[in-house]
Amino acid sequence: MHLEGSCHCGSVKFSVDAHEPVPFMRCYCSICRKTAGTGGYAINLGADHRTLRVTGKRYLRIYQATIQEGDELRHSSGQRHFCSRCGTALWLWDPSWPDLVHPHAGAIDTPLPTPPENVHCLLNSKAAWVRVEGHKGDPRFGGYPDFSLAEWHAQRGLTSGTAPSKTPNKNKRK
Repeated sequence: MHLEGSCHCGSVKFSVDAHEPVPFMRCYCSICRKTAGTGGYAINLGADHRTLRVTGKRYLRIYQATIQEGDELRHSSGQRHFCSRCGTALWLWDPSWPDLVHPHAGAIDTPLPTPPENVHCLLNSKAAWVRVEGHKGDPRFGGYPDFSLAEWHAQRGLTSGTAPSKTPNKNKRK
């Protein structure tokens, strides 16, 4: 599915072909929640990085989160792109999976398909004020689910187009 997206102020516009366009997974981790979350979570899509076209690149900035693992701090390899003028979170790209890009559903202007369910992940790091909403029976995970964006779409016959050659098996903290 071809997607068009933009920031709030219109300084950055982008297009990308998404093979996983259904906005089904809500991530409640502190990074997503604080950089792109509106209801205490963010929703990322799966797309082919090779098809990403951007105008307004001069307004793009990249944030790489610091992650604490035990007593160690490390920088995330995930590069969160945002507009320097209005702050809109646009997409995440990680060199660990160079063929993939994860646009934020909230930055997409193209009408997206309605998901048949919502999957709630990283609930163990959900903010206390956040109420998990959705449908009765929505899958919920304290950490990452045991399936990837690609697997979820494929199992439901919702994959659009050709997926990049290297799709990660599992979702990992970026």
